[in-house]
Amino acid sequence: MKQTEKSTGNRKDPPAITSEAREQQLMAKAERLAEKKLEDGTASPQIIVHYLRLASEREKRRQQEELLKADIELKKAKVEAIRSAAKIEELYNEGMKLFRMYSGTEDVVDEDI
Repeated sequence: MKQTEKSTGNRKDPPAITSEAREQQLMAKAERLAEKKLEDGTASPQIIVHYLRLASEREKRRQQEELLKADIELKKAKVEAIRSAAKIEELYNEGMKLFRMYSGTEDVVDEDI
């Protein structure tokens, strides 16, 4: 019976066409080897520290993204509050003009309403 790629750890990738593709292949191979060493307990301290730092950096990036999203939402809420306040002021001024007109204290021209 023939062993599968997964059980042997050997994987044949097709030849890379570009240097970027080759770089991706080599990175994937290195990650597979590091994963295998982590699983079987033979990973060097450098490998362990590398993945701990990587996880830490990802967590920091995720927290920064959450802060940015919260900041964007806050700014949107502030803009909406400003617009709402402007609309309320506009309605208040219009109401005051109408009140003065109805009370007879001010002559209002049709253009003002």
